[in-house]
Amino acid sequence: MERFLPGALKEWFGYTRRERRSTFLLFIIIIATGAVRFIIPERRMSSEIVPVAEYVADYASAVPESGKRYTSEKEIYMIINQSGADLLDLNLCDSADLEALPGIGPVLSARIIKYRNLLGGYASVEQLREVYGLKEETYNLIMKRVKASSSDVKQIAVNTATYRQLLRFPYIDRDDVSAILGYREQEGRIINMKVLIENNILDEEKAGKAEPYLDFR
Repeated sequence: MERFLPGALKEWFGYTRRERRSTFLLFIIIIATGAVRFIIPERRMSSEIVPVAEYVADYASAVPESGKRYTSEKEIYMIINQSGADLLDLNLCDSADLEALPGIGPVLSARIIKYRNLLGGYASVEQLREVYGLKEETYNLIMKRVKASSSDVKQIAVNTATYRQLLRFPYIDRDDVSAILGYREQEGRIINMKVLIENNILDEEKAGKAEPYLDFR
């Protein structure tokens, strides 16, 4: 074949027989690869983060149970989170345990533990709503995967606690602390939460939150 090529072309394609064979094989491989990619399109995986609301909507339409279609987001969240696994104890877990929950990263896990220490322990799961930066949709995702018991909290001895100890507690403010100490000084002892409410020291909302943490003995 070489004798039929003009001299200029011979000089331009001045390959050896082995080089020509290698180049020809490489050309065939490139063509074959392109043909395969054309016939079997590459499957592209989307890296887009799907919003929780869309996930819930898909779940509602795709997973009816016993003919029932779930339309309530809260109801669907409860179903999704009922995995049968052991519940995570909010009063015993560490940062790594919390970060394994959906929507919880290093920042939120640190805040959850910091607030736990400030409270003296979680008396209920709903207190997670009070953690700064923890969104309602995240709470809905994890509420059925965690547990908390009021029996695990550290209580404050109302009748002997100092001003600093009472002020540290997040459910009462400076005015509340001053009123508690004033009543204690005047009456000698606070016997129960009812006394604090009746004497307008704590309103019912604060009293309800604080009750698991206050020891009147």
